[in-house]
Amino acid sequence: MAQQVRPDDPRLSWQGAISFNDTNGWRMPWRIPYQELALFPPHALRERAAMPAGVRISCHSDTTAITGQVEPVEECSAIDLYCNGELHGSVSLAGQTGFAFDGLPAGENLLELWLPQHGEFRLRGLEISDGATIRPYEDARPKWVTYGSSITHCRTAESPSFTWPAVAARKHGLNLTCLGYGGNCHLEPMIARMIRELPADFLSMKAGINIYGSGSLNIRTFQSAIIGFVQIVREKHPDTPFVVISPIFSPPRETTRNAVEFTLADMRQEVAEAVQAIKDRGDANLHCVNGLELFGSDLAHLLPDDLHPDAEGYKIMGHNFVDKVASRFFAKAQTAAVA
Repeated sequence: MAQQVRPDDPRLSWQGAISFNDTNGWRMPWRIPYQELALFPPHALRERAAMPAGVRISCHSDTTAITGQVEPVEECSAIDLYCNGELHGSVSLAGQTGFAFDGLPAGENLLELWLPQHGEFRLRGLEISDGATIRPYEDARPKWVTYGSSITHCRTAESPSFTWPAVAARKHGLNLTCLGYGGNCHLEPMIARMIRELPADFLSMKAGINIYGSGSLNIRTFQSAIIGFVQIVREKHPDTPFVVISPIFSPPRETTRNAVEFTLADMRQEVAEAVQAIKDRGDANLHCVNGLELFGSDLAHLLPDDLHPDAEGYKIMGHNFVDKVASRFFAKAQTAAVA
């Protein structure tokens, strides 16, 4: 007979979630504070924040199988299971009421369920083998918080553990909190305040493409919004390595002016100038990275809609982040911390 585990059981560790909506029947992770929803932009931002991109449920257990019961969601990505850091399997959740993984190796293993990056997720409970032990996973890896748009949310990734932030986190050994909100990276002050309050060893944000698409900020306000956002976060993270990334390549937007007369080339320059202005005032741990270093014109064939990378593109972007960002700006701080 299977052993029942409630979704709020303290032996389960939830990484990457900001808050939870708990009912008598299920637990739903959120990527903004659920009790403060009214303070965040309605509709699209709240909708994206309800999707658990980058969120994991983890534990140590000697179970040989794990199953879960969920509230069905018609549009939903898969759920991935990692066993001791290796992908054990991936199961579609679209329209499903549950998932199941079996064939786990004997002995105690580290189990990590990567929740769907697209679609809401309400866990009713888990089941493990009768008599199996279970205990929490204390993730001691450096905490990395990253903020961005749909290109960080990564709806079209192969599965939740293959978004570019997930690829980068696994490759570089980071405890990920992903704040990619499709269509909704507009440098809102409430997001900055939320990041300010989160524990973080490393910070990054990729800003510009949503602002370009909606014309939400212009030549008068874009740099000021970047500076203000960074400075709010800096109130409680004054020395944390913080990387600000400008937009990746998008062929039709490179030289085409939007409703407020911006091109992506203009925006990259604006991002660089905003970061430099803060650095000139003594912020030695703030860095600017040109988005073309992560995804440039040589990868245009991996942009099926000329905007979002495909599944392969997201994997490449994750590896590029490690090679060109984390290895440059995070590794030195990791080495110093160990020393």
